[in-house]
Amino acid sequence: MSGPQGAMTALVTPFKNGKLDTQTYEKLIKRQIDNSIDAVVPVGTTGESATLSHNEHKECIEIAAKVCKGTKTKVLAGAGSNATSEAVDLAKFAQSHGADGILSVTPYYNKPPQEGLYQHYKAIASSVDIPVLLYNVPGRTGVDMLAETTIRLFNDCENIYGVKEATGSIQRCVELLSKEPRLAVISGDDMINYPLISNGGTGVISVTSNLLPDIIASLTHIGVAGEFNASKAINDSLYDINTVLFCESNPIPIKAAMYIAGLIPTLEFRLPLLAPSSENIQAIENVLKKYDVKGF
Repeated sequence: MSGPQGAMTALVTPFKNGKLDTQTYEKLIKRQIDNSIDAVVPVGTTGESATLSHNEHKECIEIAAKVCKGTKTKVLAGAGSNATSEAVDLAKFAQSHGADGILSVTPYYNKPPQEGLYQHYKAIASSVDIPVLLYNVPGRTGVDMLAETTIRLFNDCENIYGVKEATGSIQRCVELLSKEPRLAVISGDDMINYPLISNGGTGVISVTSNLLPDIIASLTHIGVAGEFNASKAINDSLYDINTVLFCESNPIPIKAAMYIAGLIPTLEFRLPLLAPSSENIQAIENVLKKYDVKGF
């Protein structure tokens, strides 16, 4: 079973006076649709899912599905938890409310063994009929899902179609695709979007595309089509913005950049996240001057 691929955006979640800014959220999603993004990814890491209530998490999925309905842009809904039962609940909700697939992060903090990861994902995949994309980001979760486990899940669960690899390792991408070329390997690190695509990756889930969806869409589409020199040139041109957007923990810099660019009206986070330092705000402002950020 295939699921959302290509150019995908890990959506930020805008807040206003401590609550979800649903009006801005809808506008941000429409902007992604208008700039050729293949799928939006609500309530992942960039969407601050860790500090949203379950009701807020579900509301974000509902809004994304509503805005994308009838368009070419798919919804790959965040549905991960360190409790399997909670992940299953979110996956079922996403399916029942029109998501085209789910993105499910490896369970964080509790450091399950590889067999625990396998059973966790098998339970999630068995609970829904829509496509499931695994999400491996050991730098945040404290556990690395090894290639053998990923491939085992792909072979054993019909609706698991691939993995978002955010290890930052091209070697891992090569390992996965050398052992299972049918696997969809999706870049979870903007710095290596082109290198991963050129090694057989079929898409990206980008933070930078919150700002520059048109450019990330172009990089991805021409890269997947085999136009590697042109795709590399775009990736190279994004080096400065990709670097500054990780000067502090994601999504602190991307939300600051979007606020500076006029894409979100307020710069709000939930504790324990805070606004960037004044030095980093200045650095973000300086880098933004090099890029053409399209408005609404």
